[in-house]
Amino acid sequence: MTFLIYIAAALAEIGGCFAFWAWLRLGKSILWIVPGTLSLLVFAYLLTLVPSDAAGRAFAAYGGVYIVASLAWLWTVEGVRPDRWDIGGTALCLIGAAVILFGPRAA
Repeated sequence: MTFLIYIAAALAEIGGCFAFWAWLRLGKSILWIVPGTLSLLVFAYLLTLVPSDAAGRAFAAYGGVYIVASLAWLWTVEGVRPDRWDIGGTALCLIGAAVILFGPRAA
């Protein structure tokens, strides 16, 4: 369930940030910030649903998922194919996120 929450949060965060990007960098209407703001609120709410004893740990593990989702956005929405450096960096981040998420904790 945590992975699904992270995926939904990543989509909400990227969508919200892209709305601001569209307004400020692509010359779209200022009205783009309305759904963008709502999307960012959904993102913040979704992260509170992650079962974790510490917010920072939940956010850190989410970072790996966010990077994968960002590169998927890059490819599918912006039409830019990730290169080998994007893929390699993503792999490193996912390894780090897995260590944070699944590492044994002292009681």
